[in-house]
Amino acid sequence: MIHLIALGCFAVAGLCGTYRLLIGPELADRVIALDVALMCLMGAITVDAARRDDTTYLILLVVIAIVGFTATAAASRFLEHTPGQSGDTRPSGKRTEP
Repeated sequence: MIHLIALGCFAVAGLCGTYRLLIGPELADRVIALDVALMCLMGAITVDAARRDDTTYLILLVVIAIVGFTATAAASRFLEHTPGQSGDTRPSGKRTEP
């Protein structure tokens, strides 16, 4: 019975994350929402593996964690180097000379 409650909570949280992923106004919101959705998926897989007393799909958790970490790191690196921020060394196309 408790596994059904846990799976339901993960499903609700995953749907909230998916909603924010689709609606999110900025890229940072979408990256965080993708992390939330992936963590909910990982939690649901873990609960299901514990309920079945089976370790077959646990390697899938490792793959999802690696993909999620890599995507988050790449997106944060991309967001860190957006034009117009202070310390940006790339030309922005605007001249500052009078």
